[in-house]
Amino acid sequence: MKKLVAIVAGGDSSEYGVSLRSAEGILSFMDTERYETYIVEMRGTEWKVNYGLDQLAIDRADFSFTANGERRCFDFAYITIHGTPGENGVLQGYFDLIGIPYSTSGVLVEALTFNKFALNNFLRSFPDLKVSESVVVRKGQVRPSDSDILAYVGLPCFVKPNAGGSSFGVTKVKSADALTDAIDKAMMESNEVMIEKLLVGREITCGCYRSKEGVHAFPITEVVTTQEFFDYDAKYNGKVEEITPARITPQTAERVSAMTKRIYELLDCYGIIRIDYILSGKDGEEEINILEINTTPGMTATSFIPQQVAADGRQMKDVLSEIIEGKF
Repeated sequence: MKKLVAIVAGGDSSEYGVSLRSAEGILSFMDTERYETYIVEMRGTEWKVNYGLDQLAIDRADFSFTANGERRCFDFAYITIHGTPGENGVLQGYFDLIGIPYSTSGVLVEALTFNKFALNNFLRSFPDLKVSESVVVRKGQVRPSDSDILAYVGLPCFVKPNAGGSSFGVTKVKSADALTDAIDKAMMESNEVMIEKLLVGREITCGCYRSKEGVHAFPITEVVTTQEFFDYDAKYNGKVEEITPARITPQTAERVSAMTKRIYELLDCYGIIRIDYILSGKDGEEEINILEINTTPGMTATSFIPQQVAADGRQMKDVLSEIIEGKF
């Protein structure tokens, strides 16, 4: 019998719509000869499975649903929620409790990678891993003065929700008088806001997963945009050039791939992750600066990961199958 797979999408952040698009992408990639697959949409406590033309309620006691009088229990959850509760460990804890295997890393890794400030401080403990200097401010707590923040991170700087994605609430701040408004904007997305020193250089991104042969890094993508930065408009409205493989030296590509795999193993990740970097310095001798780790990266047909998988000569359905079968 085919395994019953839920593609879990939606969530409670501004990335709800992005998540649904990723779910449709994953559904199109799935090996239909091996898996019977349905999209489960979540928002708050409303969980529904798309079953034909109907949306049926999910029983949260065991993540099952009833169709045509038959109770059906999922064998596996492919999580593609960008933001809470699927990218911060909350949903992973639920699936651990009820004993359903899933596609991402575990609770600790998801919680750590979702908190940008905590993650940066963890990575900073390894001398060869470079991250930008940053300050965090929290809702309800006394903020450092703008002058103290800027004395540490300088101008221009980035202000971003400490827990969020798809560049929602992110501002590139160029003047001191714009900092407060940028922090208030980011607070609309997260109770914690990170103010980060600007990194200048070439932006690249590298996907990675654990295959049958071990941890495997995909070909690297170079990200070129005419926007101020790689914002929502650039990501989802085509205002970006994505070049795979990236126009970097073989030596740099090898170093980035090795770093991506090392971070994957340091964190003990599972499933597909994607790490974004800024390369600064002379070609072939660049400093590799870590921007962000995405543990549920976008999975539409035009997202980075499907591009990288294709450039690697692999099929998305085979990669997804390896992730699913790796839990059985």
